[in-house]
Amino acid sequence: MPDSFTVESPFVRRARRTDRRFRLFCFPHAGAGAAAFAEWPEHLPPEVELTALQLPGREDRIGEPPLTDFAVAVRTLGLTMRPYLQGSFAFFGHSGGALLAFELARALRKRGGPQPAHLLLSGQVAPDEPPVAEPIHALPDDEFIAALRALGGTARSVVDDPELMRVLLPALRADFTLGEHYEFRPEPPLDSALTVLGGRDDERAPEDAMRAWQKQTSGAFRIRMFQGGHFYLNDQVAELTEEIGRVLLGGKQ
Repeated sequence: MPDSFTVESPFVRRARRTDRRFRLFCFPHAGAGAAAFAEWPEHLPPEVELTALQLPGREDRIGEPPLTDFAVAVRTLGLTMRPYLQGSFAFFGHSGGALLAFELARALRKRGGPQPAHLLLSGQVAPDEPPVAEPIHALPDDEFIAALRALGGTARSVVDDPELMRVLLPALRADFTLGEHYEFRPEPPLDSALTVLGGRDDERAPEDAMRAWQKQTSGAFRIRMFQGGHFYLNDQVAELTEEIGRVLLGGKQ
């Protein structure tokens, strides 16, 4: 199937498109992997090729030590993605994945590398805003699992399975450590256009705190809110991918 992911490296899952005009790199939220974007290729325009990133410790890489240092994660992703940064490309990231996408764009600029034409950042307050949500990475296991259950990004069939959670907890905790230890350092704004996306009922990333992303770009900025909470994107796949296609292709659908 032309829309299915091809595993091209431990980090890269690509749904190849022969008529590609844009390559869309997708960075999943804490605890998730490339499968979070499995439905997207069938909804995106044929000119947009999706490349999902798979970090160690997630899904089919569950046996590998997860990344817990943000700078190391950015550097590692930059190296593994280098062969794919050709032509027009964009970054999409949700929650902690949005911070990875943003910091990777800044790291590429420092090295004189190619820049994403567009950053699409979802469900994440601006990096210089104080976090709205309390950190959960250091909670005792039962409280950490309860927080995951309340957040809603991990399937109930997973969080309600004690044996499965015993296997997954180290990687899940490491993922939240990665995002919750993030420290913003001021730099000049990026040139990339920036679109912020979120759920209207998301208490972790309210609209006002996301509007502050505008300071991080000298290019075009817009914000689009959808029905739903922090994981609105799981229920709004068709609407969200339609919006992304419109943003990247300038209204062509």
